[in-house]
Amino acid sequence: MKKYNVGLVGVGAVGSEMIKVLKERGFPCGKVQVFASRERDEKICGETYHVLKAGENSFAGMDIVLFAGKTDVAIELRDAVVKAGAKMIDNSRAFRQDPDVPLVVPQVNAEDLDWNKGVIANPNCTTAIMLEAVAPLHKAKKAKRIIASTYQAASGAGAPGLDELEGQIREYAEGRPLTVKAFQHRLLGNIIPHIDKFDETNWYTLEELKMRNESRKMLHAPDLMLSCMSVRIPVARAHSESLNIEFEEDITPEEAREILSKAEGVRVVDDPLAGAYPMPLDATGGYDVLAGRIRQDISRNDRKGLDMFVSGDQLLRGAALNAVEIAEHLVKRGLV
Repeated sequence: MKKYNVGLVGVGAVGSEMIKVLKERGFPCGKVQVFASRERDEKICGETYHVLKAGENSFAGMDIVLFAGKTDVAIELRDAVVKAGAKMIDNSRAFRQDPDVPLVVPQVNAEDLDWNKGVIANPNCTTAIMLEAVAPLHKAKKAKRIIASTYQAASGAGAPGLDELEGQIREYAEGRPLTVKAFQHRLLGNIIPHIDKFDETNWYTLEELKMRNESRKMLHAPDLMLSCMSVRIPVARAHSESLNIEFEEDITPEEAREILSKAEGVRVVDDPLAGAYPMPLDATGGYDVLAGRIRQDISRNDRKGLDMFVSGDQLLRGAALNAVEIAEHLVKRGLV
């Protein structure tokens, strides 16, 4: 079997998950080289890696380079990766709306990889989790309008967010004042309807606008109507989303369950009388998006509306796993 030299730029929470997923899925790695802002030794997933400083001459000999760092780093190093002949899979927001860069979740639109010019973008984690469940339904019945409310874990803000929540739990238990730095307000015992910056022309946040813009691009549905409210909740890991979906064709909950039961990357958990429905605790550490609470929208006089609830591990399904699956599909399609 051919081996592929893999680079990783960024050694935070997502970067560590990428290394873990490469190992778990048995990706045919040759050399694995980690890059960051400075040279050092770093222990990742129980193994010590010699981390090199990333620069314009860093990527010679690499076949695939996974980016798990900041947007400005991705922009700065893009040309260096492409010039070296490697495929860049970027987890930042840098290129998601670039018309020359495919934005991909393989279960949704793997065919878009065929027109890549050396760079592939990962969508925002909330978009990836939603579209795992929505795309199969859209392909069958064509989604027309989506109202989404997202309930996003502390770790969605990276290690600082998770550390702050854990620190607040300790501080509360010890009767000390709670430290507030990573979020706009105290998170413990609270929810915050504010993720990312506000667009002062319409008062949506950038996080909420990403859901609309990325979904339109990935589904090739420029007229898709989507409105989102993004909320930070005091959960360590895994995002959840409440979705109200209007379709162009009639669809019943039974049909939706049947479609989703056959969809790769989705697990239907929908037995409410037995207490079985998607929850972030159950989604944490898993590859699949959990989908449940599937029911007809009773605010309508037709059968074109559904409500459902989904949960997915944003570090895996929304980031690291998706990046590795993109790499797998590049190999499968003979594009690397």
